[in-house]
Amino acid sequence: MQRRNFLRSGALAGIGLATIGAASCSQPADKAQVPAENNAFNDDFELNEATIADLQKKMADGTHTSRSITELYLKRIDAIDKAGPKINSVIELNKSALDMADNMDKERKAGKLRGPLHGIPVLIKDNIDTGDNMHTTAGSLALSDNFAKQDAFIVHKLREAGAVLLGKTNLSEWANFRSSRSTSGWSSRGLQTKNPYVLDRNPSGSSAGSGAATAANLCAIAIGTETDGSIVSPSSVNGLVGIKPTVGLWSRSGIIPISKTQDTAGPMARTVKDAAILLGALTGIDTADDATIKSKPEKDYSRYLDINGLKGKRLGLVKIEKLPASTNRLLQEAIATLKKQGAEILEVDLDTRLKPIEGSEFTVLLYEFKDGLNKYLSKAGSKVKTLADVIDFNKKNEDKAMPFFKQETAEFAQTKGDLNSKEYLDAVGKTTKYSRQGIDGLLQENKLDALIAPTNGFAVCIDLINGDYDNGFSFSGPAAMAGYPHITVPMGAWHDLPMGLSFVGSAWSEGKLISLAYAYEQASKRRTPPKFKPDLFV
Repeated sequence: MQRRNFLRSGALAGIGLATIGAASCSQPADKAQVPAENNAFNDDFELNEATIADLQKKMADGTHTSRSITELYLKRIDAIDKAGPKINSVIELNKSALDMADNMDKERKAGKLRGPLHGIPVLIKDNIDTGDNMHTTAGSLALSDNFAKQDAFIVHKLREAGAVLLGKTNLSEWANFRSSRSTSGWSSRGLQTKNPYVLDRNPSGSSAGSGAATAANLCAIAIGTETDGSIVSPSSVNGLVGIKPTVGLWSRSGIIPISKTQDTAGPMARTVKDAAILLGALTGIDTADDATIKSKPEKDYSRYLDINGLKGKRLGLVKIEKLPASTNRLLQEAIATLKKQGAEILEVDLDTRLKPIEGSEFTVLLYEFKDGLNKYLSKAGSKVKTLADVIDFNKKNEDKAMPFFKQETAEFAQTKGDLNSKEYLDAVGKTTKYSRQGIDGLLQENKLDALIAPTNGFAVCIDLINGDYDNGFSFSGPAAMAGYPHITVPMGAWHDLPMGLSFVGSAWSEGKLISLAYAYEQASKRRTPPKFKPDLFV
């Protein structure tokens, strides 16, 4: 289950299941009454599906410069994010983007190349600090005056690598930790982001903007953050590759937090190779984040890109009861591809091993959200300095801050004590122990290289009145609670709604997972660009 689901139930199983239909979010329109331009979008963007390697080649041979590429993406954002289909995935543009691109062009002309990200435009989620002209708000009006004093560690690494910061992406407000009836992809500052595949569908949270923008080719690559599902879920429903690293592989300093035990940022891209390139560029030991001290960072994960990476590998297919027929069809096709590439597939039961956790994860997040947010806000540039201040601001500005759903989750977190509380210590002990034992136990006992499963259900309808509903199942919880790596790769689509295949391993196994994911990606080639359909009936 994803955070948006267990916020309602107050409990978490490893792999939950409900029902989901493929019905349109609204009744089919009479196509004779619908303008032709609303039925189809003629997408002839020059950089559609361009990879990092493609862009580097264009800059190397003089076809383009970093500036001209950046200009194309900025025009693209203006054309389809703010107009046309109006994806609404970008919450703020960087006024210095073209200057950054110019500097990278000057360095290239002088013979200095910083690496594969030199001159490459990137979008980052609006809960990540940038010490520049851009806000950092987590989508909240309460932080609309917040300008960070310095870059987050990973932003510093991004600049160091020569990337161009295009801007920041919208997200589910407070990374979907404000209300039990929230709508993913909506924030009081950025409003609602749409899924570019079917526009009345939800792009999933909380890295909704990063997912929608990358899928719609508004940038080369993007960065999201995850506590439980917020990288892999939007990657899955937006037809992307998403990597949730081992907690500590990327620093979390300078990122608005939910959980010190589960939070991490990670790459979102259209290919495994691009995600691997971004992953390696931003690793490093950060004294401001203790989790990185124990990390095992590598600078080049592209060395694991092996087209034969599935040969002789053993994969544990996590059992999911009553899998919907549409999902099972995609899964069986994926299994056939995996086997054809030389992998052996065994069915395994993870859910039973996670049952002792019950509702402990939600308890952990309530305590850690209050503790982490108070620490962040105490040093932030905003007038609000505590979670209590945020709650008070929202109450005083209810019409704009809370027009559709309230803040009962934030208010519940405010009632909790500190991290020495017995309730917290018992809960975090359960989530960490049983999630890690569950994953490691299955891997070791069955001599597996990774666990696999469909990442989550298909994109749900945008419903600002009732909030999100369960989209079936999710495989994000186990790796999230354990702090272990999780990679999702496009597995196909049903009625143009994408779904991903997940690869999960033990701590610091990113290299192995990238090898498996890349081999599957190259053999299956299931990523397709979005068509910007207004609904399923087009």
